Amino acid sequence: MSFPVSSWLRLSALALLLPVVGAAQNAAPALPAVPAQQWYLLDPKADGVMGVSVRKTYDELLRNRPSAPVVVAIIDAGIDTAHADLKRLLWTNPKEVAGNGLDDDQNGYADDVHGWNFLGGADGRNVDVETYEDTRLIARLKPLYEGKARTAVPAAKRAEYDLYQKVKKTQADKVAENTERAESLGKAYLLNKEGADNLKLALNLPRLDTASLRRVSPADPNLYRAALGLYGNLREAGYADMESVLADMKEGLDQSKSLLDFSLNPAFNPRASIIGDNPEDTKDRRYGNRDNHGPDPSHGTHVAGIIGADRTNNQGILGIADNVRLMAIRAVPNGDERDKDIANAIRYAVDNGASIINMSFGKYYSPQREAVEEAMKYAASKGVLLVHSAGNESQDIDVQVQYPSPLYLSGQRIPNLITVGAAARTNDRNMVADFSNYGKKNVDVFAPGHQIYSTLPGQQYGNKSGTSMASPVVAGMAAVLKSYFPSLSATDLKRLILASVDVYHTKVLKPGTQKEVDFAELSNTGGLVNLYRAVQMASAEAAK
Repeated sequence: MSFPVSSWLRLSALALLLPVVGAAQNAAPALPAVPAQQWYLLDPKADGVMGVSVRKTYDELLRNRPSAPVVVAIIDAGIDTAHADLKRLLWTNPKEVAGNGLDDDQNGYADDVHGWNFLGGADGRNVDVETYEDTRLIARLKPLYEGKARTAVPAAKRAEYDLYQKVKKTQADKVAENTERAESLGKAYLLNKEGADNLKLALNLPRLDTASLRRVSPADPNLYRAALGLYGNLREAGYADMESVLADMKEGLDQSKSLLDFSLNPAFNPRASIIGDNPEDTKDRRYGNRDNHGPDPSHGTHVAGIIGADRTNNQGILGIADNVRLMAIRAVPNGDERDKDIANAIRYAVDNGASIINMSFGKYYSPQREAVEEAMKYAASKGVLLVHSAGNESQDIDVQVQYPSPLYLSGQRIPNLITVGAAARTNDRNMVADFSNYGKKNVDVFAPGHQIYSTLPGQQYGNKSGTSMASPVVAGMAAVLKSYFPSLSATDLKRLILASVDVYHTKVLKPGTQKEVDFAELSNTGGLVNLYRAVQMASAEAAK
């Protein structure tokens, strides 16, 4: 799981501050108002932002229509199951007695009341930070091939030798990138924090939010220009306040330091002492513990809220789906997920009744790819839709394959998988999030994924960006379709979501570059998902 430090933050952070002084429902509920921060629920035409028309759909197409509950599994880093906007919607295993320490339903997982944790030890401890997959490959292959010439390696082992040379380079590149990032973000964070503190003091403001900055009228013209300039920069970058910018910078800084200390360290292996299994034994399925929360459930809690935060409690935010049960499966650490855990997580979700699985994770090496693909085939055989984030590295994944891949090893396209890129709020050159991966063949659709407001642990709410946020937008849409049209299969859901996109030919910045390209060339549909159009299509087909 990677945190997208946007190009805007990396390149513009130092200049951001201008110079300043030193339960199952039988019918759709009454329609609540959309919180102002949830732009992604709004309609492009009516509201002028690149949302997916959730409010319009409930208002015009689904009001008072019956729906059935749908189970959506969230394979992630954990979920805050006590959050007021999520706890009513949690999936509950009807055959399991909470807290008795027994495997009441004999499924191999004791006390799996709301899901399971494949990153936990039998003693209750948890893996938090993990290594990258290329780091793990370095640890395994270095003793075999370091210092050897290719001609000295047996022919049968040369493919593995070549893999070692490849991961050796990517590992070195990541170390260099994160060393530079930690240094530059560290300096930028301190500079901006000092400037923000000074500006708050000079303007007598508790927070530097856009509403406050727009209202202030200091007598000092330099101070006025500083406030106005910061207001413009925040608006352009899609931030509501300077505090959110600093929080993103701090998160990126902390992650870069963590990567250098742990995820990029070949000697680091927390799994050995905590779980004690063989990660390469993909037939082993009975391990882990019941802790759905984990050490850091921020990412998964945010994803869960996007899909299905409570739409009836008149607080917080609105999830996209209104009749959903959220199954928490912990299998994604801070670092690269293990293929074994992902395969087992998919199988667990399928066996316990999930219709849709959100997969906001990915990596660029997959040593046990066959095991993951077998699990995905198992999901397909049971009619389960998989929704996967495209990745946050500004890469063309038609060229640089990201896993899970949308293609099987055989080259066949996976029929029950949707791969999602991240879009931003405005229909202009910045419509594609600058960190988002893309691909004319291997990315299916784009969905809102920049500055997405959702649930956070500890009864909190906030913005996060990433294709990790775009994927649950699509998973939530799929849940709405499945809930109101229960006969739809996984392939039906995929077909409807892809066929109903709004195609745009806006000239946008190709992620990671300053080159403008046609938005429609960055995915195989050329479009942004739209729930209103998808429900219209489903309704028309159901009426035949």
